Amino acid sequence: MKRRLAVAAALILLVATASIPLETRMLPLIVRIAYEVEQRGIAYSWGGGHAAEPGPSKGTCKGYHGRIKPCPAARTRGLDCSGLARWVYALAHGTDVLGPGNTNDHVRRMRRVDSAPLPGDLVFFGKITKKAVKTHHVGIYLGNGKMMNAPETGAVVRVDDIARLKDLAGFYRL
Repeated sequence: MKRRLAVAAALILLVATASIPLETRMLPLIVRIAYEVEQRGIAYSWGGGHAAEPGPSKGTCKGYHGRIKPCPAARTRGLDCSGLARWVYALAHGTDVLGPGNTNDHVRRMRRVDSAPLPGDLVFFGKITKKAVKTHHVGIYLGNGKMMNAPETGAVVRVDDIARLKDLAGFYRL
């Protein structure tokens, strides 16, 4: 599995590097991979990216509360927000460091960044206290108030302002 992820990451980097703006080539590996994934136009799919291996997969309609009815996730190959973070981190690290699970599971594997966040950190939304973790969204911090994310049903992986969501829970790093 590690070898396949490493080969996939190398191929993605080789194919996409030429089409990435020069300024993004200087960014951390996690951010570069996030931009490469964005260029693929991958659809949002509730539960997508949570198969045995990280990467786009068909989603699930279990727990779906999206605006598009009936739920398209079970027939849509794509990523949800935590599936995107899982796949990008797996490509960057050569192994599935975040593992399966949702945003609550992923934030528990990381440490909060109390000082200035760095591009490549994860930005979580929801509520995190000492007693409870209840997050609903995660994005990959790009810097300058921007994040790469899989935002909602009907959208594709894209760059959004962090301020688009009002309940910032914090920045986290492995």
